[in-house]
Amino acid sequence: MTGLSARVIADLVAEVGPVWQARQDARREQRTRQRAVGAGAKHKLVFVDRLLATLVHLRHATTHDVLAAWFRVDRSTITRAINEIRPLLADRGCCIESGVRLKTIADVVTYLDHTRLTGLMDATEIRVRRPTVKRAGRHQFISGKSRQNAMKAL
Repeated sequence: MTGLSARVIADLVAEVGPVWQARQDARREQRTRQRAVGAGAKHKLVFVDRLLATLVHLRHATTHDVLAAWFRVDRSTITRAINEIRPLLADRGCCIESGVRLKTIADVVTYLDHTRLTGLMDATEIRVRRPTVKRAGRHQFISGKSRQNAMKAL
């Protein structure tokens, strides 16, 4: 479902997991404790599930409702999980052959220009409401492919 091998996912868990745990611990330490250590509700969605839900969401643009049904949790849990994991993945960036990490689209474009390689960008069309008549650039939202009002998301 994620398009990644089990080895790559295991490497992601090993690399991003401790960072996520450190952020969770820091968040807990910021507020005054009102319960005993270990008390309270336990995570229904462990870190690996949070990572998988985020990867599936990023790859297929799956709605939070579908992911919530898949993992048997509430939609708000999925939303919170994706909002926690996406910045960690963005901070990690993408590693290329030479060991350099590319973190922004500008980095990718610069790297491709420098190495004279061709890059393939994956985009999907998301249907949107038609902009008002008086809005500038209204014609940019019309998709020739699906003949719908759409926006391209990379």
